[in-house]
Amino acid sequence: MNNPLTPEQEAALVAAIRQAEITTSGEIRVHLEDACPTPEPLDRAAQVFAELNMHKTALRNGVLFYLAWDTRQFAVIGDAGINSVVSDEFWEITKEAVLEQFRLGKFVLGLERGIKMVGEQLQHHFPYDHATDHNELDDTISFGDAKPPRV
Repeated sequence: MNNPLTPEQEAALVAAIRQAEITTSGEIRVHLEDACPTPEPLDRAAQVFAELNMHKTALRNGVLFYLAWDTRQFAVIGDAGINSVVSDEFWEITKEAVLEQFRLGKFVLGLERGIKMVGEQLQHHFPYDHATDHNELDDTISFGDAKPPRV
């Protein structure tokens, strides 16, 4: 995949992740690829979640923002720990907040808003413990090269 982000945009997203993670043991990742190889982006997000070993956090509180850039498909997915404490409505509200900005062509702003919303929930349910917490997952943006299925 060619990185569609400028270095400044990528740095802004990493900064948003780090800011959201300051007050929580939760982990947030962003994954970008050209096209979603599955009909449903949530299914692909679950695959990427596993590939990135996001299910291996101590409290199962990882969250992945998945975006297929060229095909404009998006999903946000959380692990069992966060899913057990937030409602399905939270995920829908977060997704809509991100998509609202996407529709305006503001992809980085949309992701930043979603990251902030998730960070607030993670902080509430999984506050940072200075004695035991450490950054369990890389904060950098991951990129894929999945190709859409042939028809």
